[in-house]
Amino acid sequence: MAPEAELRNRFLLKGKEAAAALTEPETTKSRICKTHELEGHEVAIEGIIYDITSFYHPGGDSIRIFGGNDVTVQYKMIHPFHSSKQLEKMKKLGIVEDYKTDYQFGTPFEREIKKEVYKIVPKGNDYGTWGYFIRATFYILLLAVCEFIWVRDGSSVPLAIVLGISQAFIGLNVQHDGNHGAASKKPWVNDFLGFGADFIGGSKWLWMEQHWTHHAYTNHHMMDPDSFSAEPMLLFNDYPLGHPARKWYHSFQAFFFLPALSFYWLSSVFNAQILDLKHRGAEFTGMKLENDFISSRKKYAIAIRAFYIYMNVISPFQHHGPFTAIFHFMLMGVSESLVLSTLFSLSHNFEGSNRDPTTDFRVTGEPVCWFKSQVETSSTYGSHMSGWLTGGLNFQIEHHLFPRMSSAWYPYIAPKVREICEKHGVQYAYYPWIHQNLISTFAYIHQAGIGSNWELDPLSGN
Repeated sequence: MAPEAELRNRFLLKGKEAAAALTEPETTKSRICKTHELEGHEVAIEGIIYDITSFYHPGGDSIRIFGGNDVTVQYKMIHPFHSSKQLEKMKKLGIVEDYKTDYQFGTPFEREIKKEVYKIVPKGNDYGTWGYFIRATFYILLLAVCEFIWVRDGSSVPLAIVLGISQAFIGLNVQHDGNHGAASKKPWVNDFLGFGADFIGGSKWLWMEQHWTHHAYTNHHMMDPDSFSAEPMLLFNDYPLGHPARKWYHSFQAFFFLPALSFYWLSSVFNAQILDLKHRGAEFTGMKLENDFISSRKKYAIAIRAFYIYMNVISPFQHHGPFTAIFHFMLMGVSESLVLSTLFSLSHNFEGSNRDPTTDFRVTGEPVCWFKSQVETSSTYGSHMSGWLTGGLNFQIEHHLFPRMSSAWYPYIAPKVREICEKHGVQYAYYPWIHQNLISTFAYIHQAGIGSNWELDPLSGN
């Protein structure tokens, strides 16, 4: 029997090679299929099909949201120290004959960065600290007080701004760690905090469908739903000149970048995706979102969204006329949108960011280092102070390298991450101040809009 470790870095896994990873009794009962034929209770990891319902997952049932898909990258990014021994806990069902991957794991860069980081934060101790939970509790109480006043006493302009910002803080500081499974070893704690997404106008399950896919394939030209989420209004992808996604108005997108982002809340709250619980961006990348787990959560997602709309959108009409009420809840939405979406847009859209990390794979056929691609598609700005306000998401490089580590630890590991990146020649984008990252983001948005990176320089010989 060939060890599964030998399959780790292969970019194409043939049926007969994957079959060798199954024991003899299992081989006789295994089936061979293509990835798109996986059923809702199945996942594929490195070409092997597993029954995801065949064991108790210590992280909770949320992993079942990805049933029916190849989750090789998602599995490895969440379980940095797992091996075939952990996978043996799941029942093997067969193989997928069309398995391929753009990424490789186990590179020298990956091994060193994990070794050194976990000297600072030992395995098993990388969950939320007391400081994190104090901060999360403060933001939860702030939101609760603002919502209580909003419903009982009525909305106002100052309250609309504060309520919007408090919802943004929940998105940054509370639900993010929860839905990454990073806040606590206890799944119910992560689930409780993760529902913060629903109480700021989003959805825990839609967020996971989109965000975990984004993490696995950051800035991938076809697989990262965040890279095209604002189209056709905005271009985050730097498409070649003449690409059909390019429109004449993108030449001016740096000027309407922030106004466009201000509609993020509105597009989320009144999005019909809540009805079937299928994130269209994740579906576009090829993710199948047809399984019993998703179907069973629809009624809860719809009920919570209806409650949210009553609390935040309908209640102002009980205290004010229609124009004032609309103005107040729209101001609240704009305040939340500008805080959340502006900070998120800094993370992967800046001058020098790697907008196509798998180019080498398409040219040479050799998978690229996933850890290296995460660093070179992300940026870090500020330090502890920014981390307290953004939930540690200013340390976006560290977050993408260790997405299941609590954000409370990122300031401590950042210096070592920078040191190892420099040693291995990996580009690490760091901005001491947030405004520097913001300026770089505006510059990139303008360059992507006009396609300046694709223009020929007649003096260069190119």
